[in-house]
Amino acid sequence: MKIVEAVWLLTQFLIWYNLVFPVVLLLIYSIRSKDKLATAGALVPEEPDYGIIVTAYEYTQQLPTVVSSLLELDYQRYHIYVVADKCDITGLHFPSERVSLLRPEQTLGSNTRSHFYAIRHFIRPHSHLTIIDSDNLTDPQYLNELNVYFKAGFQAVQGVREAKNLDSTYACLDAARDIYYHFYDGKVLFGAGSSATLAGSGMAFTTALYKECLGHLDVTGAGFDKVLQEGIVSRKYRIAFAEKAIVYDEKTTGSDQLVKQRARWINTWFKYFALGFKIFFSGLTSLNRNQTLFGLVLLRPPLFIFLILSVFFLLINLFISIPVALMWFVGLCVFVMGFYISLKRSHTDSRIYQSLVNIPKFISFQLIALLNARKANQISVATRSGQTDEKQI
Repeated sequence: MKIVEAVWLLTQFLIWYNLVFPVVLLLIYSIRSKDKLATAGALVPEEPDYGIIVTAYEYTQQLPTVVSSLLELDYQRYHIYVVADKCDITGLHFPSERVSLLRPEQTLGSNTRSHFYAIRHFIRPHSHLTIIDSDNLTDPQYLNELNVYFKAGFQAVQGVREAKNLDSTYACLDAARDIYYHFYDGKVLFGAGSSATLAGSGMAFTTALYKECLGHLDVTGAGFDKVLQEGIVSRKYRIAFAEKAIVYDEKTTGSDQLVKQRARWINTWFKYFALGFKIFFSGLTSLNRNQTLFGLVLLRPPLFIFLILSVFFLLINLFISIPVALMWFVGLCVFVMGFYISLKRSHTDSRIYQSLVNIPKFISFQLIALLNARKANQISVATRSGQTDEKQI
């Protein structure tokens, strides 16, 4: 009986700590002095030369706008590679010599295959590459802000994906979620001595590191960024967080898009979360703070899952153990406080605050997505004009 009780309490703790862990990270971040960039390694003396990779799958309507945004970058050493996988490129033309339009003869159907297709067609050996989605817009200073970290010796940098559109409740709630993750999984996690998690786009690497981590793999389905970040951190590199390197990302605007997108994201978490154990225990054995903290973050369930479980355990313990129920209540209060702090410190648009009353409805659609997670890889993954079901498998 005591074994069952111990398992019951341990199960609850493994969920409960997710409520307070972000705030613990924030305390570590606050205690540490501002991260010294020069500690990352040897300084890079010259301006990086970037290969900017834009991947599109089936749909190309937004590519002219994306490329126009990239051509306005306040930087000289870069070339744009547009990989139009399974796309009709009739009438698609970019007059700038800075742009190469690539149309694979065979369907690639994979982010990493498209990336390496671009790498094989580099017009010169770019020292660095950055990955941009086919619905992203970039701030003119994007590459300059990445350079702050590359010049300090980092070999991987994640920027910020800000909302391009806040024209619906779903878009606002999607943006709120992104703000929370950028704050805790980006700024705070990096500032606490670990690595920022990768977001799929708005990220950059030395070309050598990217090839080293993924060149020997054929990653299909969603989640190449999960495999990539594991490869980077397991090699004891840190992924820097550049909060001023901004790309503007199109947010989910409808419930159907939300369910499809989240189903794929949930499927990806279940597929790759075990990588967190590897990194966590590697960090413990080598006393590596970067790996230890990063491993804990990878093991965290999607936000809506541990929130629903937390409320469930709180209600159950009202009939079993009031002290434990009180701990759940405190944990939920700490989480809400932490969520508010992330919004408050991120210059959040007032429309996002107004949308928060619809969080229960937002969560309900994610529950539907959870039920569809098993067949997520069968869901359409092309980025169409005006929607963002998912970028590419």
